[in-house]
Amino acid sequence: MKKITIIGAGRVGESAAQILANEEHAHEIVLLDIREGVARGTALDIQESATLFGFDCRVTGDEDNSAMEGSDIVIVTAGLPRKPGMSRSDVLDANLEVVRGLTADIMRYAPDAKVIMVTNPVDVLTYAVWKQTGWDRSRVFGLSGVLDAARMASFIALETGFSIKDITTMVLGGHGDSMVPMSRFTTINGIPLDTFLPEEKIQQIVDRTRNGGAEILALKKTSSANDSPAAAVATMVDAVCNNRKRILPCVAILEGEYEHSDLAIGVPVILGNRGMEQVIELQLSETEHRQFQESANQVKKDLAGVS
Repeated sequence: MKKITIIGAGRVGESAAQILANEEHAHEIVLLDIREGVARGTALDIQESATLFGFDCRVTGDEDNSAMEGSDIVIVTAGLPRKPGMSRSDVLDANLEVVRGLTADIMRYAPDAKVIMVTNPVDVLTYAVWKQTGWDRSRVFGLSGVLDAARMASFIALETGFSIKDITTMVLGGHGDSMVPMSRFTTINGIPLDTFLPEEKIQQIVDRTRNGGAEILALKKTSSANDSPAAAVATMVDAVCNNRKRILPCVAILEGEYEHSDLAIGVPVILGNRGMEQVIELQLSETEHRQFQESANQVKKDLAGVS
């Protein structure tokens, strides 16, 4: 990639920029933020680490959204963060207004870009960007399951003591309390999870995964998670930049898959250089199907005010 822009130089944006620069996924990374000097200061700080991490990527910052011009990928992290006790849906109205303005600028300055949404509630805002742009669904997708599945894998590793490298997880549904961690599709080096853990312990891990973000927010109090979301974003960018054809759970626009259309929700997809190249439709059990439908209904409820 020639150029990646991150809109929002807060904790997630800063962490994502550092990782992407370290991994040299683009010749240039641009940080944007409406707060005067914040993006430029953050970018300079990252740039000054180049000799220590050994990257040649150029990192710049700006307050003017025209600086995203010509970007191959635009990552949107800007918006109002939630506070302890708030759900992701509680910040919908404020962040929808912000994202609509940013989308207009993306269409103006980076009309050929792929957009990765991070701002919450990410399912609804991914849909809003897709609807406003009118772009093919392959170009607009969001962070959800990559992060949620990583959290689930971490909890399994902590519980079992096994290497995180051998743990494969899958999480479907909305990026919130109604997400559907898929224990049936979770393995340790290909061996089903229930070989190692009793159902009671698996359910505890499922519940902790659903509340993974809230747990961090409650502990930190003044800010939410940033390192793990940034690492998840970098994983998605890597799949696109290097055309890896990775199967990852992301927020995608459904066109008949899982019995839904005109809906953005977390499902396994193939990520490659064309973006979200294909939705993978899993055969769900009766219980999994019911849970997914409940999650979809919650996203639809939030989508009611989006046109």
